[in-house]
This record gives sequence, C-alpha cells and structure tokens, in this order.
Amino acid sequence: MRICRAKGVREMNKKLLIIIASILLISGFSFYFLKKETPKNVASETVQTQPTSNHKGHAAENSQLHSQTEAMEEPPTIEISTEKQQLIGVKTTTVDFKDLQKVIRTVGRVEYDERKIATVNTHIEGWIERLFVNYTGKYVKRGEPLLSIYSHELISSQEEYLIAYKWMKEQLSTPLKDSAVSLLDAARQRLKLWNISDGEIEEIERLGKPIKSLTIYSHAEGYVSEKMAFEGMMVKAGEPLFKIADLSTVWIMADVYEYEMPFIKTGSPAKISLSYFPGKEFSSRIEYVYPSLSGETRTAKVRFLMPNPDLQLKPQMFTNVEIKVSLGRRLAIPQEAVIDTGIRQVVYVDKGDGYFEPREVVLGISTDNMREVLKGLGKGDKVVTSANFLIDSEAQLKGVKPLGHKH
Repeated sequence: MRICRAKGVREMNKKLLIIIASILLISGFSFYFLKKETPKNVASETVQTQPTSNHKGHAAENSQLHSQTEAMEEPPTIEISTEKQQLIGVKTTTVDFKDLQKVIRTVGRVEYDERKIATVNTHIEGWIERLFVNYTGKYVKRGEPLLSIYSHELISSQEEYLIAYKWMKEQLSTPLKDSAVSLLDAARQRLKLWNISDGEIEEIERLGKPIKSLTIYSHAEGYVSEKMAFEGMMVKAGEPLFKIADLSTVWIMADVYEYEMPFIKTGSPAKISLSYFPGKEFSSRIEYVYPSLSGETRTAKVRFLMPNPDLQLKPQMFTNVEIKVSLGRRLAIPQEAVIDTGIRQVVYVDKGDGYFEPREVVLGISTDNMREVLKGLGKGDKVVTSANFLIDSEAQLKGVKPLGHKH
C-alpha cells in the first residue's frame, strides 16, 4: 500500500512540474514579444503627442507630395475596340499649323458718296419767280438753269453798274477816265458777288436796263437728292435750295460688331452681293473704319467705295458683305473636334491601340471651320473629329474625365 501511494505521489509531482514548466515557457514567450513591440508603440505615442505647431508644414509637404504624385500620374484614357470604332464612325486628324482666314459676314447699305454732294444756294435775298427743276430725282448737268430770283438788292446793284458804265463811256477822252474805269470795275465785282455771270453783265450793258430776275445755274452734275425750293417762296442769302448728288461712285456702309473689330483693317478685301443681282458679286476693299461705336447696337461703321458707272447701285439698297481677313499661320484643329461644355473645351486625343485621352484645351480665334489652339495640344497630336460625342458619353459612364476636371 505504501509503495502504491508513493508511486501516485511521484506521478502527481511529475505532472505538476510539467504544468509549471509550460506556464513559465508561455510567460517567457509573451514577455519576449511584448518587449519587442514596445518601442514602436512608444514611438507612435510620441509622434501623436508632438505639438500641433508644425501641422501646417506637414500639410504643405503632403500637398507638394500629392502634386508630384498627380504630375507623375498617367492621364486617364478610355479603351474602344477597333470594331466599335468602325461601328460608331470614329475619325481623327493630325494637329498642325495652318493658314487661317476669317470671314466676317454682315449687312451693308448703299449711300451717297458725301464727297460728291453739292448744295445750291443764293447770295442774295429775294423771291423765287420760277423753277426750272421742280422735282427730286431729276438729273441736271453742270451749267443748267435751276431757278430765277427777283431781288431789290439785285436791281439796285444793276442800276449802279449801268450808271458807272455810262459815266465811263462819257469820260473815255477826259482825265477822269481812270476813275470811271475803277468805279465800273467795283460795280462789276459787286454783281459777280451776286453770282451774275459775265454773259449776264454783257446783256445788262446791251439792254441798258436792269434784269428783273437772277437765274441760278447748277455748278454740279448729278441727281437732285433734295429740293427745298418752291415757286413764290422767299429765300435768304446762303439758304440751301437744292442738293445734287453724283452717283458715279457710291458708298457701302456696313455694321461690324464690337468683338469683330480687332480683325478689321483698312484695305481688307471684301465681296458685296445684292439680292437685286442674283449670282453677281462686286469686289471692294475697306476704305475707312469709323472711330466710334453705336451705343445701342454695339457696332462700328465700315465704309467701302464702289464704282457705279451704270447706276445699278442705288442709295438705300441693302447688300450682303463678306470681309476676308488673313490671320496668318497658327496651330489649329477642326471645329468638330471640340466639345464645348460651356465652362471648358475638351478634345479626345488618339493615343493608339484603341485608347483615347480626354484633354482640356485652351482655344483662341475661331474661323468658319477651324479653331486656334493656344494650350493643351501640340503639333502631331491626333484628335477625334467624328463620333467624339459618343466617346465622351462612354467616358462619362465609366467616370473617365480629363485631369484637372472640376466637378
């Protein structure tokens, strides 16, 4: 019995030792790993408990790192298979320098050439006795009679001339001859100031009595554009009676908008057409650009000079005007390559192997079918000119946007 009990005690002690050894071994391993991780935790706590005064510096460094990362980031692209490109009709063109020409289209109006408008008036006060030209639009020749005027001043001047003329005749053989000639010359000059011609003065001398009325002759050739004279009307010296316009040349006055003014220059060629002459064009050049704008329409006047030998162009006719302006050689792409979102302009660049990159561009001058490229593209880039809206829709669905795109 004692022997059995002794064996049992020994076995229990052996198990107890194994358990204690296991506990010690586990404790040792735990202490080792805890000791190994302690510096990291302490360092982490140290970083977290640093003063906040350097947060701005860290933010700037993080921002700089983010910018560098973004700069190194590859531009986003969308993949479209060759079969799908053919299906939707994708076409591309190469960006290159081109000779651009802008055409400004506007409406013009035929006007009188102001340099060929003459005003007829009289130097005396009197009454109109007769009108030889009595309607507007009549064609008159130079030297043709227009009207006759009765004037008391004219009668008095003629009587003074006749007295001087008779006295000069009487003093031809006397010492007073020179004085009589001087007096006659003074009287003759006074009549000429009334626009009395040498022929009329000779007629006065021949008749020996004053001419009742003075005839006013046209000193210009053209059409009567305005008639202010009527029979029986009293007129004063200098009062305009007729306006005569020469229509051998006319002006075309066109309106150009304010934003088009930088392209307008004197001498620029233009084509002028009228619905009155279908299929016929007149060539001209800008003769003058007026220095002010209309406050209501925000347009400036541009003038063209047009020969009018056959009088086909009549004042107040409307015309169509096309002004061609050479813009020189510039980097350009077709209009259809640009997708204008209202805020920015985007094109799709063909990167090859079925990949297309949406790229934001800065554009300049616009012509009928081309747009100048200021920024975003270079010579040799390939841009999509057909089906780019379908590509853009696919890109939008997949969330592919150009770098720098603002939501």
